[in-house]
Amino acid sequence: MDDYSLDEFRRRWQEELAQAQAPKKRRRPEAAERRARRPENEMNDVPFFDIQLPYELAINIFQYLDRKELGRCAQNRKGAVSELEHVPDTVLCDVHSHDGVVIAGYTSGDVRVWDTRTWDYVAPFLESEDEEDEPGMQPNVSFVRINSSLAVAAYEDGFLNIWDLRTGKYPVHRFEHDARIQALALSQDDATVATASAFDVVMLSPNEEGYWQIAAEFEVPKLVQYLEIVPETRRYPVAVAAAGDLMYLLKAEDSARTLLYAHGPPVTCLDVSANQVAFGVQGLGWVYEGSKILVYSLEAGRRLLKLGNVLRDFTCVNLSDSPPNLMVSGNMDGRVRIHDLRSGNIALSLSAHQLRVSAVQMDDWKIVSGGEEGLVSVWDYRMNQKLWEVYSGHPVQHISFSSHSLITANVPYQTVMRNADLDSFTTHRRHRGLIRAYEFAVDQLAFQSPLPVCRSSCDAMATHYYDLALAFPYNHV
Repeated sequence: MDDYSLDEFRRRWQEELAQAQAPKKRRRPEAAERRARRPENEMNDVPFFDIQLPYELAINIFQYLDRKELGRCAQNRKGAVSELEHVPDTVLCDVHSHDGVVIAGYTSGDVRVWDTRTWDYVAPFLESEDEEDEPGMQPNVSFVRINSSLAVAAYEDGFLNIWDLRTGKYPVHRFEHDARIQALALSQDDATVATASAFDVVMLSPNEEGYWQIAAEFEVPKLVQYLEIVPETRRYPVAVAAAGDLMYLLKAEDSARTLLYAHGPPVTCLDVSANQVAFGVQGLGWVYEGSKILVYSLEAGRRLLKLGNVLRDFTCVNLSDSPPNLMVSGNMDGRVRIHDLRSGNIALSLSAHQLRVSAVQMDDWKIVSGGEEGLVSVWDYRMNQKLWEVYSGHPVQHISFSSHSLITANVPYQTVMRNADLDSFTTHRRHRGLIRAYEFAVDQLAFQSPLPVCRSSCDAMATHYYDLALAFPYNHV
């Protein structure tokens, strides 16, 4: 829109606003005749904007915006914002999601699943196999993971439950480690689970008859902090495990353990794609060498790129969800960086958060990041502009978005729940954590979930509708 068109646009709005505010007078026949002769394609609605405001009010608001601001407003969408129902008297421990289906674990040992693709957000509890376990008396949940058909939970006592969401709410397999589970991974495209406990990494998968078994077991010399399953490996699963300053490629086919990276700075974050692995490593001090992200080829087992070289450590990296030849990372310095994998340069650096970045994801035009301070920010990185943000009082542990939805989870660092009988509702809310679901295509929500475990005829939960361009909910803390 050039300057002349913008001026004409404003002039027409101001004329119509003046007409609307003028005292009502009887229209002369010639005025009515002129209105009847107006071009058929002349717009009566506010152009470019899908809003439900009185026409005069919309004109009065938008006439003060310049060309750039009008363009930004034209990109907002209407949406529903829901806070997923919390388990009473417990604290949120871990959250994961896949394609709009959310799983959460709590200090009570409860595991809950929501299908946010439906209008009623049914949230069944996944039961434990042990009949002796009373509700709320199980060990804390350490980790939860979910894909299109499976849900997995690891507990503080070393037990692991696997549920098939297509068959019911009771586990199809239960596995026990002798020690606490330090890391958990679930394949996003098949039925493979990997766990790390003490110095052992175990891969579990069902055989041809559907019975779960140990597909491979590995021993590593150090405790594993990060564990991921490589996608699209077909018949035999492959995992990547980071243990201190060691990085292993683990193949279930022949129980092969390949050392990718060794005797360097410790690993600080990890992500994998079908053919590459990216991980952050600590720096040696600004005088010597800064923190970096290393990208390795999984097929060749060699380093492809060394990215970054910044003062503070990288805290998260997202390779699997990024557009081709790009990768996004978060850092202790609160900055979000886009890395160009062709040149090895930093394409963009955003000052996104006050504390460290704890979660980040990007697509072909936007970045969604979460910080330790509890802030979720949405950026249009083509314009280097923040679109909107929302705050809650706990670190953002999980972010996942698609073209029409966004899932965020704020998980407390401290999992000690205060006495609910002595605390007010506000105090309980402050300590328990929060999961939010944003749906930007409300009219396309399904009536019933395709997952049998999430089907119900119960009443819909309370959901708040907002024009997210103008208003946004926040948590009072």
